[in-house]
Amino acid sequence: LREQEGFKIRLLLQVDTLCHRIPGFIEKAARAGCNMVFIGLENINPESLMGTKKRQNKIWEYREMLQAWRRAKVMTWAGYILGFPTDTPESIARDIEIIKRELPVDILEFFCLTPLPGSEDHKNLFLRQVAMDPDMNKYDLEHVCTAHPLMSKEEWERVYMNAWKIYYTDEHVETVLRRGVASGLNPRKIVDALTVFSGAAHIEGVHPLQFGFVRRKVRTQRRQGLPIENPLVFYPRRALEFSLTAWRWMRLMRRYRAIMRRVLETPDAAGYMDEALRPSTPEDGALPHFVQVFADKIPNTYGAPTREAASM
Repeated sequence: LREQEGFKIRLLLQVDTLCHRIPGFIEKAARAGCNMVFIGLENINPESLMGTKKRQNKIWEYREMLQAWRRAKVMTWAGYILGFPTDTPESIARDIEIIKRELPVDILEFFCLTPLPGSEDHKNLFLRQVAMDPDMNKYDLEHVCTAHPLMSKEEWERVYMNAWKIYYTDEHVETVLRRGVASGLNPRKIVDALTVFSGAAHIEGVHPLQFGFVRRKVRTQRRQGLPIENPLVFYPRRALEFSLTAWRWMRLMRRYRAIMRRVLETPDAAGYMDEALRPSTPEDGALPHFVQVFADKIPNTYGAPTREAASM
């Protein structure tokens, strides 16, 4: 349809972490109009992946997989889950820094591990009498709904908000843009996505998937049990909220676009290289550093490289 009939098709695909092993799949997806993919990385810690039964997520192939999409000039958008039983604020911060440094992912979004009603996790927690929030409105993947063995509810909530701040720093936004330019991606498309994903969490206080360009609030519509506000209180406050929010969005957009201009004006921007873009070759036998960090935690049943092989 695109190549013979001239259809201007653009696709965002959700793909598996091992789809790069299918011969020609990525190249054909790009030819068909795919310019962005969503990948459920879920986590880079093998212990956490075992807990989600994501045995197909082989962390030692993450970089190869992400680089394969970049070679096809496709942006990568990954989901990452926080709150696995072995997670701590320190380990989560460490793992996000590893991703920033060693994996060429463009957009990263965060979710709280949530025992969705009707799921096996919800059933198991209920049978074990683990505390779960009775308010079904909170089971939206961005609220803490159950107890954690190592973190309090307040720590977990703080970890979730801090994750957005750790990933979407100005320094990393510049790195993502430099990688994009070096890979031949559209820098304006990248900076627009970075703006939305960073601002939704920092400015609106909602997950990017709930983001809208204008946030609508109706005075007479409130959750059951909350009083209807006086118009003389509601509308002036809403006008102030709207003005402040718009100003913060404009400031964020201007800042990110200034970073983009700086990147585009850099001599030899197309030649940028860092650890995340460096391909592993059979000659050097090198594996990503983060694979070596977690080598002792990868079950042998994965068929994973051993620490000895990783250090060869």
